[in-house]
Amino acid sequence: MIIYNITTKVSPIIEGAWLAWTKQDYLPAIVQTGLFHDFRVCRLLDQDDSDGATYVVQCFTDTLENYETYLQEHAPSFLKKATMRFGDQFVSFRTIMQIV
Repeated sequence: MIIYNITTKVSPIIEGAWLAWTKQDYLPAIVQTGLFHDFRVCRLLDQDDSDGATYVVQCFTDTLENYETYLQEHAPSFLKKATMRFGDQFVSFRTIMQIV
């Protein structure tokens, strides 16, 4: 199993709206691509939250090919939607993991 991991530091100004949008719109839309079958949203603890909370979003897929298809065909539009909605009030980095 492959996990697409997105770690995001969110400004307190948008945190509530960002979290609601992520759980209600963004992640269900990723699953609707048919490339991922489940997701999880976690908040990092033991972090300095003075400039915003840090969240980890994990999307689960069965193959690396599904992930690569997502990157090529869907990721740019999802990033554009997030940037249009929240501007520079968040910063993210992405990693890919394999369950062993």
